[in-house]
Amino acid sequence: MTYVHEQFESTDRLREECGVFGIYDLDGGDVASAIYYGLLALQHRGQESCGIAVSDTQGPKGKALSHKGMGLVNEVFTPEDLEKLRGDIGVGHTRYSTTGASSRENAQPLVLNYIKGTLGLAHNGNLINASELRSELSYGGAIFQTTIDSEVIAYHIARERVKAPNVETAVTNALKKLRGSYSLVIMSPRKLIGARDPYGFRPLCIGRRDNAWILASETCALDAIGAKFVRDVEPGEVVAITKDGIQSDKSLCIPKEQHGRCIFEYIYFARPDSRLDGRSVYASRLQAGRLLAIDSPVEADLVVGVPESGNAAALGYSLESGIPYGTAFVKNSYVGRTFIRPKQSSRESGVRVKLNALREAVDGRRVIMIDDSIVRGTTSDRIVSMLREAGAKEVHMRVSSPPFLWPCYFGTDVPAREQLIACGRTVEEIRRIIGADSLAYLKLERLGELAPGLGLCTGCFTGKYPMEPPKEDIRGLQY
Repeated sequence: MTYVHEQFESTDRLREECGVFGIYDLDGGDVASAIYYGLLALQHRGQESCGIAVSDTQGPKGKALSHKGMGLVNEVFTPEDLEKLRGDIGVGHTRYSTTGASSRENAQPLVLNYIKGTLGLAHNGNLINASELRSELSYGGAIFQTTIDSEVIAYHIARERVKAPNVETAVTNALKKLRGSYSLVIMSPRKLIGARDPYGFRPLCIGRRDNAWILASETCALDAIGAKFVRDVEPGEVVAITKDGIQSDKSLCIPKEQHGRCIFEYIYFARPDSRLDGRSVYASRLQAGRLLAIDSPVEADLVVGVPESGNAAALGYSLESGIPYGTAFVKNSYVGRTFIRPKQSSRESGVRVKLNALREAVDGRRVIMIDDSIVRGTTSDRIVSMLREAGAKEVHMRVSSPPFLWPCYFGTDVPAREQLIACGRTVEEIRRIIGADSLAYLKLERLGELAPGLGLCTGCFTGKYPMEPPKEDIRGLQY
């Protein structure tokens, strides 16, 4: 991870990746509104910035229109903005920064004009060799407009395109140089390209609506625009969508046994109504709750989830244990996952702005509270206290993931080890810190049961990553 951590030290929630979306309407219809609604469906993957870039495949080769800015999708785009974005092919992006500062310059999609025309790129993931690739380009005379690794990818594709017979070959050749995680959606003058890293860290799927083809991070974005799911892009696959249909290049694919999909897509990041690589996210979370009930039972009167990501696991715990499932929290729907945080000295609590406990639901009851993770522990202790103040007789916390012990280098904002509450502490010590009557995590050996048959990356729990982790970030600073 990189230099955005300092901005968010007061929050105890993991930050999402990014959301990517692309569409090519072979009938020539404008696509900007479809991208807009697709990005709205992917808003949970990033709330810092967003953007759309479109082009007309029948128009001049070097012309692309784009609009991007800081904030949520419905804040950045007005109907007038969308009306100006005329084109039948386009890409969109919603961002949480994992590399590079949070600024408008770093918002995506990136649009490059070069000798072969225009390239629009949206990237979800994190390169671990971005620093060396950037240095190589800089010594070759490249001038960078951003501080994000996505621009490094775009430059390498543009360089390869000059000597490659077509853009999909250029993409494949450029990807051979990359190490890390990426799902890419790329707009060229006449083609829409999708690519996924060989380990499959980040999801990417293909959909279709009438004669328009879509690429998206999650299937929920397909549902939002009335498109049908066709298939997932395989780890290591590059797909090119043209007037002639879909062409596939699997030369970068590796054996399935080496795949490393991010397990936290299933536990927390993805929307529960999405399916990733054939697995229902909702089913994964139900299963996590059931496994917690089997492995870590406790006598109680009510099972509740910390909204929203804890709800499905809480239902699973209830179904397995027979303890009634209920609602203990009211969530403020008008507060996003990022907002102006009060100073530490202020009485106002950022947690209470978002959540409030229902006294009528918990007063006098023994409550099992399910959450997806404990990162620093600061949020968990406030929520436990909130339930006690509302009259809960006992509060038992169950966590639908194992303890975080290691940072993530592949696009998830798991902070440095010294900031992780589980690092160097026993479960009993953590229980005392957060103030719960009991505490239990999902067992490490159970993770495979959340997404059976799929190769998973569990490095943030085990310290064992699918590839050698980096020693420095994109700025050249040591990890």
